Amino acid sequence: MRKTLIRRSFHSHLLFRCPQPPCRCSSGSFYPHLRPQPRASKLDTAPIFGSNSRWFFTTHIPPEWIEPFYTLSDVASNQQPQASPWVNQILKLLDGSMNMDSNLDSYCSRFLIKLSPNFVAFVLKSEHVREKPDIAFRFFRWAGKQKSYIHKIECYVSLIDVLSLSSDFDRIRCVFGEFKEKGFLMTVSTANSLIRSFGAVGMVEELLWVWRRMKENGIEPSLYTYNFLLNGLVNSLFIESAERVFEVMEGGKIVPDVVSYNTMIKGYCKAGNTKKAMEKFTDMEARNVEPDKITYLTLIQASYSEGNFDLCLHLYLEMEEMGLEIPPHAYSLVIGGLCKDGRTVEGYRVFENMNRRGCKANVAIYTALIDAYGKSGNVNEAINLLERMKSEGLEPDDVTHGVIVNGLCRGGRLDAAIDYFEFCKDNGLVVNAMFYSSLIDGLGKAGRVDEAEKFFEEMVERGCPWDSYCYNALIDALAKSGKIEEALVLFKRMENEGCDQTVYTYTILISGLFREHRNEEALKLWDLMIDKGITPTAASFRALSHGLCLSGKVARACKILDELAPMGVIPETAFEDMINVLCKAGRNVQACKLADGIVDRGREVPGRVRTILINALRKAGNADLAMKLMHSKIGIGYDRMGSIKRRVKFRVLVES
Repeated sequence: MRKTLIRRSFHSHLLFRCPQPPCRCSSGSFYPHLRPQPRASKLDTAPIFGSNSRWFFTTHIPPEWIEPFYTLSDVASNQQPQASPWVNQILKLLDGSMNMDSNLDSYCSRFLIKLSPNFVAFVLKSEHVREKPDIAFRFFRWAGKQKSYIHKIECYVSLIDVLSLSSDFDRIRCVFGEFKEKGFLMTVSTANSLIRSFGAVGMVEELLWVWRRMKENGIEPSLYTYNFLLNGLVNSLFIESAERVFEVMEGGKIVPDVVSYNTMIKGYCKAGNTKKAMEKFTDMEARNVEPDKITYLTLIQASYSEGNFDLCLHLYLEMEEMGLEIPPHAYSLVIGGLCKDGRTVEGYRVFENMNRRGCKANVAIYTALIDAYGKSGNVNEAINLLERMKSEGLEPDDVTHGVIVNGLCRGGRLDAAIDYFEFCKDNGLVVNAMFYSSLIDGLGKAGRVDEAEKFFEEMVERGCPWDSYCYNALIDALAKSGKIEEALVLFKRMENEGCDQTVYTYTILISGLFREHRNEEALKLWDLMIDKGITPTAASFRALSHGLCLSGKVARACKILDELAPMGVIPETAFEDMINVLCKAGRNVQACKLADGIVDRGREVPGRVRTILINALRKAGNADLAMKLMHSKIGIGYDRMGSIKRRVKFRVLVES
């Protein structure tokens, strides 16, 4: 122990007093200055060299390592350990400021303390630090600079856990690199924590390193370890590796539980393989593993994403039958899916069941139902739902108000839609592009093009940018009202404004140009669409083929159809649409020639083409020819000329 001589005559007022740590007062608070002073020892008061000596000794006390708990008696007795008062004092200093490190140095120097590795690990696990990765990393680095200090394995594990929450990959790799260099002996708890952290951020290489080190250290993985490993592999979409781990579990001592199955089902759903997810779900029943609400919710989410709303409903009904708690999100998916599918009544029935079970609907569910009723033409019921929503204390958002305007427009109640729109504006509600698109589309379809143009121009005045929906709505209105030149001007303006021209934009204009018998311009627009890399749809080809067929260019339409195949665009009803439009226009000869061409090229079997032609003639009001074709062998029968057999052509129908 170091001792220093102090001259009494000059420095008697500098008698050494050790700074004290925070102390508990009677009220339970901690105050650094109220800790009882230690008793004075003889060494402190008695002069060494006699009563008249001018020198005496003082002792320099070394800093004390502090632990995270107030006393060790609680830990020894298995009681809930009480955090040391030092913890709160240190947490207050972790403020992320530029002076944070120096403030920690000053505080520890003032109170003669050093933070033990247990203390550092405890602080890194605290809620105060868990959501602040920068502060956690700085504190870890600062603690490592303390004299005679060495980080324990728990310090590294706790920091990696914090960094994984913010997906800070660079720092995680840096800290884990140091961790590997230290050569720590792995334990079950540290391995589980590391596998969970690496799995959450998809760091498979690091995850597998921990798994191998466990095996090398002879640590048997627990069920939690396996589940953390599965989750990590699934999050990184290493589905095949996860399957192998799952197979090991099935054939080993530790069998998969509901969490293991849920993880695999989640993986298959993320990979878009709902079929295998359902197979795993079925396997749960065979192995007597009871599915929980997470299992069902994952499958409902995947089914909704794929548009399989029947399966959504089936899974929901199964949950009800099993008496499982149905999360609000599951209700939202099922009701939303049914409404999207036009099954409004079924959606409403699920909504009522939801209310009966004491689960309150949210704004999104009400909006989905209001939208569905509006689209089905039942605007009154949509308004009633809006009022019910308000009575339950839910405030409609801009999407809700938008679907009300859209529903009124679809129902032909344009004046009511305009009034509601003005009401929203007057009450300071957000009016977005959806409102304007609905009004422009509704007014355009009703032939009120001038009013539609007025709302289109008003959008910019109110700071609402034009989008492809409102452009398409107005272009459609102009084209259908015979104002094709104005529609083309707007099309050019759309391009200049940098607004995306969609396949629907081209479809509207191609159809409009053919109506005005401007066939070559329509074909040029089609070529421009292809050159811009916009993939045609069945609707766009239908517009083109109808125009070409009605202008007598059936062969050109067939040639363009052949060109679409290499692009992966194969409209299934293309020939049926072409035959229908020819028959409707009374061009039966061309329809029969097209039917023969389809069969001769092997595009379709004769029997199906014959059925299509019969239906087309019947729809066009030409029942006599339809009956004649039905009761003859035309198209499917054969005539024999000597040893040669020839199919009876469809054109025989009109030639005879």
